[in-house]
Amino acid sequence: MTTPKSTRLPRRSRKIKILATLGPASSDADVLRALFRAGADAFRFNMSHGDHAMHEANFRRVRALEKEFGRPIAILCDLQGPKLRVGTFAEGKAVIAHGARFTLDTDPTPGDATRVCLPHPELFAALDVGQRLLINDGKIRLRVTEMRDGAITCVAEVGGVISDRKGVNVPDAEVPIPALTEKDRADLAFAMEQGADWIGLSFVQRPEDVEEAKALMKGQAFLCAKIEKPMAVKRLDEIIAAADGVMVARGDLGVEMLPEEVPPIQKKIVNATRLTGKPVIVATQMLESMIESPTPTRAEVSDVANAVYDGADVVMLSAETAAGAWPEEAVLMMDSIARQVEADEGYKARVRMLDTPSDATVADALAHACMTIGDTIELNAICVFTDSGSSARRVARERPAVPLMVLTPSVKVARRVTLLWGAHPVATRDIGSFEEMIAKGKRMALRHGFGGAGARIAMLAGVPFGKSGATNLLHIVRLTGDELDQHLAGQE
Repeated sequence: MTTPKSTRLPRRSRKIKILATLGPASSDADVLRALFRAGADAFRFNMSHGDHAMHEANFRRVRALEKEFGRPIAILCDLQGPKLRVGTFAEGKAVIAHGARFTLDTDPTPGDATRVCLPHPELFAALDVGQRLLINDGKIRLRVTEMRDGAITCVAEVGGVISDRKGVNVPDAEVPIPALTEKDRADLAFAMEQGADWIGLSFVQRPEDVEEAKALMKGQAFLCAKIEKPMAVKRLDEIIAAADGVMVARGDLGVEMLPEEVPPIQKKIVNATRLTGKPVIVATQMLESMIESPTPTRAEVSDVANAVYDGADVVMLSAETAAGAWPEEAVLMMDSIARQVEADEGYKARVRMLDTPSDATVADALAHACMTIGDTIELNAICVFTDSGSSARRVARERPAVPLMVLTPSVKVARRVTLLWGAHPVATRDIGSFEEMIAKGKRMALRHGFGGAGARIAMLAGVPFGKSGATNLLHIVRLTGDELDQHLAGQE
């Protein structure tokens, strides 16, 4: 993957990655290019909005951008998931009084202030007395007082206006429906055909939801489990083990849990995922005010900064770049916040406050050694040769102080690795010998700005070369003045 000198961008100086959502405000090729230049490392396609023709056009634009700049760019397709909704009302809406009784039933007759149809028969078996039903993003809160055939009687702990087809959340029960709807299956098949790198799976409640989706994906992409339900938090470790990455979907978590419960849950999810070395994304309302304003609130800046200090791999922009008035400014602001935090002299200690013990393998021991070498001597970069990306994940888990360059013969792997903390992926031809490894590593380090004459590079690889899962070699090299001169001569 080569690129003309005129369009080669300097490598990112920050470790955390930025995932920007595409939408009406950012689907134009020029805006997309501006977002990438501003700092977006990957793009999210929200399958809840738009049709396949729109998303296909965006696939082409991102891949053209990737070719233009010669840098792998990850695409994450975020599936909609099941949507639980009430039925309709005779007058389009009704008012439920505070403390009033309200019934959800199977009668399709339009509702009123006392009842409405709930066209989801599976919920009638899943709910029990004392459990909650949240309507319209939690604006209306009902508590179940009685269950009988075809009817759920509730008391309105928080009343309000309810209108046609408002969403329903069930925080206290495991809903016996699959995470994948027919729409999701069609969207997943489309995403696989287009070559998506990551799939975001909504409505995850159990590890079986992840396993079902991965079986359909057949290894063609990585799966990111969105943690947005209390049931998923209860089985967090199992879900992380089944997935390739995790997203802290704070919007839905904030509906089904108390707002003050979300920050500690966020930290719990980030820490648990970091222990595995899999990428973790912090998402939703990070710079929400920048949908309409060119500057964020101080609280939003602190929110993004805290995610960076916590060592998350990725921070995500949603409506800010998909539908906002200031998409480029939102990316620039997130990039600026991240770089400011990472320049803080206390950042390294903060990001390593979480103890991430290595597994008892040679590969994990060498990955840990890369981190300690970078702390002990002046090291300009860690260069990881990988076929699957697993070695890069091991090194990134250690949160080394020096940059991480990931060399892989697979463009698909290079794109997936884009979401790893600190990783600068490069798709390049495979190596076949120790000498070739040294020459390739030095050449790529010079080409991608990881130092000049005298720079030290730690190289991590596996012998025999080309065999996945055989990481067993760590070697330190120094770039010479002659090699720098040859590199510069080649650029003239």
